[in-house]
Amino acid sequence: MNKLMIALVSGFFAASAFAATPVAAPVPATATPAVVKAEAKEMKADNKADANEAKTDAKADASVAKAETKAGKKKAKASAKSTKAKADARAKAAKVEAKEAEAVAK
Repeated sequence: MNKLMIALVSGFFAASAFAATPVAAPVPATATPAVVKAEAKEMKADNKADANEAKTDAKADASVAKAETKAGKKKAKASAKSTKAKADARAKAAKVEAKEAEAVAK
């Protein structure tokens, strides 16, 4: 049993040591001026694309905010109109009931 435990523990340590060994980073080859220039051009194009994307996103967000504000105003106006119509209908109904009650009283 002791030999089995020793074998398992040593296997564990061996596995952890193998997993912990750092892998040597590949040595980059010296870049030619053409490669450096192409990479710089690519970075510039990427930065420009990112800027355009951010600008488009900002415009879209502003448009959505404007539409939400407009919809909120429209909703408030419709709600006020509805409330007024309900009040007018109740007043008219009360008036009719008063006339009926007056007619019955006569």
